[in-house]
Amino acid sequence: MDGGQQEICLMLDLQFICDNQELVAENCRNRGLDVDVDEIVELRGQRNELIGRGDQLRHEQKDVSSQIPKADPVQKQTLIARGKELRQSVNDNETLLKDVQDELRDLQKCVPNMTHPNAPVGQHKTDSKVLRTWGEIPKFDFKPLDHVAIAEQHDLIDLEAGSRVSGHGFYFLKNEAVLLELALLQYGVETLCNEGFTMHITPDLARNEILEGIGFIPRGPESQIYSIQNSDLSLVATAEITLGGILKDQIVDIADLPIKVAGLSHCFRTEAGAHGRATRGIFRVHQFTKVEMFGFTAPTLKASNEFHEHIVRIEEALFQGLGIPYRVIDTCTGDLGGSAFRKIDLEAWMPGRGDAGEYGEVTSASNCTDYQARRLGVRCKSSETKGTQFVHTLNGTAIAVSRTLIAILENFQQADGGVVIPKVLRKWLGKDRIG
Repeated sequence: MDGGQQEICLMLDLQFICDNQELVAENCRNRGLDVDVDEIVELRGQRNELIGRGDQLRHEQKDVSSQIPKADPVQKQTLIARGKELRQSVNDNETLLKDVQDELRDLQKCVPNMTHPNAPVGQHKTDSKVLRTWGEIPKFDFKPLDHVAIAEQHDLIDLEAGSRVSGHGFYFLKNEAVLLELALLQYGVETLCNEGFTMHITPDLARNEILEGIGFIPRGPESQIYSIQNSDLSLVATAEITLGGILKDQIVDIADLPIKVAGLSHCFRTEAGAHGRATRGIFRVHQFTKVEMFGFTAPTLKASNEFHEHIVRIEEALFQGLGIPYRVIDTCTGDLGGSAFRKIDLEAWMPGRGDAGEYGEVTSASNCTDYQARRLGVRCKSSETKGTQFVHTLNGTAIAVSRTLIAILENFQQADGGVVIPKVLRKWLGKDRIG
């Protein structure tokens, strides 16, 4: 990547937007977003004019005030009247300035991160690019079942009870499914500890300002978040939110980077608009448990790209350890989300999905460059340079239990109805098969 492209990622602020109008507008179009970049530039001009006018009015106000003590009675009354006019003008200007700044800030929030030049351009999932595949898709000498049917045979998942208690999209795990969840969590945590991540069990709630900083919309028709009424708190959709918020408004030494943290959390999503086959079973649910990776790196593309490759490697190693076939996807621009500069997904083979088996997303790893850090105020300092810079942030799924559970049940089902447990999990389950 050349120097000009590097600057794109490091300077996605108001100045950069105004200096690179067409580039930013094209990026918005590639992502399928309708953002009026021209209006942002116009509002910025209005803001600057109002700031200048405010400075002039306050300067004149100060000058008038300094003349009053020395003025004769007639002049004094004139100056006092002028002082009142100026005070009102200053107040009116500040009110108008605040309105323009609020509108500018709201529009600027809609501008997504810039995009890696290698990311496929397109608006649909089919526009994403398969980078590589791993593992052999299992061949059965019987008609494979989906995870719902397998779970019914072995009393592993109670969807009806989940619906009665909490509504559609909730479920109870039972028997060996509970042990499998705990084993998967142990597997993910053990792997990340060995990779040098500091583990956390994170809060299930976060302030809305943290969600917004990460790039989630806490409220409104497009939100996928459960918000707590009469509070500034929301349930987290991923530990990315809480892990990213750990260093809000902090300044770290660049020598301490990268900082590698991981979190075990429940995840809550409204899944608004979800429909189709994916709603059957536990592929798309309102609550699940996940082990998440997060990183804060030095503010260079070299550093964050290397860390991005690192977390993708860990994701692949986890699923290779489980023996589950998968493919690696370079996500297209229209499916990136606002924060991601580049996003790499793992899709596991699920024999019971669709008519003849399909791949389903199980992990996602994103390089967000300085987009989140700029919103959260996470910076770094160096003894070799003046001032501070915004760090780069990255996130990646280690284990999302519900979907990994689907892949295990469906890939390792046997003709006699049993399910073989992956070897890496057996030490936690104390058995090698279900049924």
